[in-house]
Amino acid sequence: MAVDFPTEIKNLRSTMASVREVLDLEKLKKQIADLEEQSAAPDLWDDVESAQKITSALSRANAEKDRVENMDAAIDDLETLVEMGTEENDADTMAEAERELTKLTKAVGELEVRTLLNGEFDEREAVVTIRAGAGGVDAADFAEMLMRMYLRWAERHGYPTKVMDTSYAEEAGLKSATFEVNVPYAFGNLSVEAGTHRLVRISPFDNQGRRQTSFAAVEVVPLIETTDTIEIPENELKVDVFRSSGPGGQSVNTTDSAVRMTHIPTGTVVSMQNEKSQIQNRAAALRVMQSRLLLIKKQEEAAQKKELAGDVKASWGDQMRSYVLHPYQMVKDLRTEHEVGNTSAVFDGDIDGFVEAGIRWKRAADRDDD
Repeated sequence: MAVDFPTEIKNLRSTMASVREVLDLEKLKKQIADLEEQSAAPDLWDDVESAQKITSALSRANAEKDRVENMDAAIDDLETLVEMGTEENDADTMAEAERELTKLTKAVGELEVRTLLNGEFDEREAVVTIRAGAGGVDAADFAEMLMRMYLRWAERHGYPTKVMDTSYAEEAGLKSATFEVNVPYAFGNLSVEAGTHRLVRISPFDNQGRRQTSFAAVEVVPLIETTDTIEIPENELKVDVFRSSGPGGQSVNTTDSAVRMTHIPTGTVVSMQNEKSQIQNRAAALRVMQSRLLLIKKQEEAAQKKELAGDVKASWGDQMRSYVLHPYQMVKDLRTEHEVGNTSAVFDGDIDGFVEAGIRWKRAADRDDD
């Protein structure tokens, strides 16, 4: 079937008009001018932390502006290409235009999703915690599969990550793991991954080859910033130290360097063991604790009636996504109905479709609640 280029290009321009309205390009340009003025100050680097924030904000704002302007230019180029191909009745040019249309449609869709990330913490970096749920050793193995999936997703995009804590299960897999994704908008993207994930497969740990259902919980919180005001009185924290555990004979396993921090009023628990010293693990644990308590505080202030991060039960009745490897192969999000038959690709980090569908679903749900 021939591509209706005029209609497709009109749709792209309509979407970009919505994107520009949301981003408010004039306001963005004023913000860039203000940041450029601040970055030109001769005493900028007298305060290194402040300077880094200013230069990072300027870089992000310029990238946002360039992304929109480049997309508009690419649509103009596509329209010119279509006109040339039509006038000259050139099949090769029209085929090239069709390829460009496919690429542009995907890129504009991704940019549109980006504009939906306008929540209070969406711009933040993310702290992700995965916990094995019901299902024994299969659940622990599933937790490790999910951790690899998210780390591979970050790697595909060139996003820096830092594993903060890994608690290994006795036979295989992980009891729990915590890692950071250190890139702007990591929380906005990954927040839709929070919830209970369910795996159905023939268990590799069952010598009778029976089908097993197992669960894992994913928690995502925004990374705390120095400007956030979260004061935790010392008497509200209980800190335990213990010997780090893990495979191999690393020196980290020979000292009581691991830290388990409990916030007594809320029962929130954070464990850290991947840093080399107790002091470093304590600092990392405190930062994640502050991140979790900040999210709880904001949720309470907004009187949201949603389950707080960390309260996911990881069992029947709570699942938001199913990964079925037997008797057929399918990964399906139960909220958005988005599904993929290539389960290997998903576990290898190809989850952009699920993330995009989740962001659109969450935004629609938020509008319904307003």
